[in-house]
Amino acid sequence: MSAVDIFRMLSLAAIWGASFLFMRIIAPVIGTIPTAFFRVSIAAVGLLVILGLMRISWDFKGKLKTVMLLGVINSGIPATLYSVAAQVLPAGYSAIFNATTPLMGVLIGGLFFSEKLTVAKLTGVFLGLFGVGVLTRAGPVAFDLQLLMGALACLLATTCYGFAGFLTRRWLDHSGGLDSRLSAVGSMLGASLFLLPLFGYSVITAPPASWGGWNVWLSLLGLGLGCTAFAYIIYFRLLSSIGPVKSMTVTFMIPAFGVLWGALLLDEPLSMAHLYGGVLIALALWLVLKPAVVKPAAVTVR
Repeated sequence: MSAVDIFRMLSLAAIWGASFLFMRIIAPVIGTIPTAFFRVSIAAVGLLVILGLMRISWDFKGKLKTVMLLGVINSGIPATLYSVAAQVLPAGYSAIFNATTPLMGVLIGGLFFSEKLTVAKLTGVFLGLFGVGVLTRAGPVAFDLQLLMGALACLLATTCYGFAGFLTRRWLDHSGGLDSRLSAVGSMLGASLFLLPLFGYSVITAPPASWGGWNVWLSLLGLGLGCTAFAYIIYFRLLSSIGPVKSMTVTFMIPAFGVLWGALLLDEPLSMAHLYGGVLIALALWLVLKPAVVKPAAVTVR
């Protein structure tokens, strides 16, 4: 992996770590669907402006519908699920649950995309899930139905990420490739269109008691423009450069930033559960991602 790709991964981890902070500020005020919709729609508008100023050629190579569908899987549904989790989970918890993305990628790759499943990888998957269990049972947040629902929402979101990584590789990169900026804007447009009717229905049937103040809307701008628009340009570039499984490992670095931002800016409590759960997930990721040992071919002496 090149130094540039490592820098991209670190930058993406810091940016996405901040996204859990922003959602924790926004979602309890304006609700789940509005948070998800504004996140992707602000990102879409921001990307359209950026690409317009950069005078990027709008050649989707016939893949616009595909990219928009990927946007639903990789952005629309996960954004909604993480907004659900933000209602009940501290930002650091959501960030640590997000670190199970490579584990989901291993399972999904083995079950649906002919990726080789080794004993080490399967051990890593179960160890990672055990780490999630330790986190949910031993932390400062009460273990109840709300916590379980928040954890399940995060795990379903990482499942979407796992599918989207492999589908992006198959549908886009293996048939000619596509500019990462176009992939990002098409993805956000697809997610926005997917969430638009849900947003309209939620506003009509159960409007938020408050649309928040300047801190909520500044957080929305940070979430939409920084943590989504800019971040997805980096992410699609990583997918093309280093592949889906390695790209998913960026989530291993996100918890440190998510916990840090939550503790520094939201005064969220820290506990040994963060350490225990994080170490178990880190060990699981090492098992999943360590290079396979290639046995040298036997030499026949005649």
